[in-house]
Amino acid sequence: MKMSTKGRYGLRVMLELALNYRQGPTLVDAIALNQDLSGKYIHVLVGGLKSAGLIKAVRGPNGGYELTRDPATITALEIIQAMEGDLAPLECVRNSSCCTRIDACASRELWCEVASAMAKVLQGYTLADLARRQQSLDKGNPDFSI
Repeated sequence: MKMSTKGRYGLRVMLELALNYRQGPTLVDAIALNQDLSGKYIHVLVGGLKSAGLIKAVRGPNGGYELTRDPATITALEIIQAMEGDLAPLECVRNSSCCTRIDACASRELWCEVASAMAKVLQGYTLADLARRQQSLDKGNPDFSI
């Protein structure tokens, strides 16, 4: 199972907003530069994040995007679900009525466990956790540019 770029990049957009939390709206150009993403693709990604109520757009000369909640209250699971939808690896995990073998299928039990483990890991990380981790990584990589 692979996470699409929507999920991966959506998480990076949210991480950038968490790093700038309470500093006003973050410009798309700044997100693009800091996260090495296309500004056009960021505009696509924010649609799902706004629909999920995770971010809001601020218009005007100092406009951009900002989180609607404290980063400590937003989990990686919420973000990935907003970008990817349901995390179930197979339809039978999501919808037990789709298969007649549902009660006698050891494979389905495995896939249900995989989905549960993935959700548990993603639920265990908040944006604040990821922001702290990113800041720690950034301190280890000094920037010598002028």
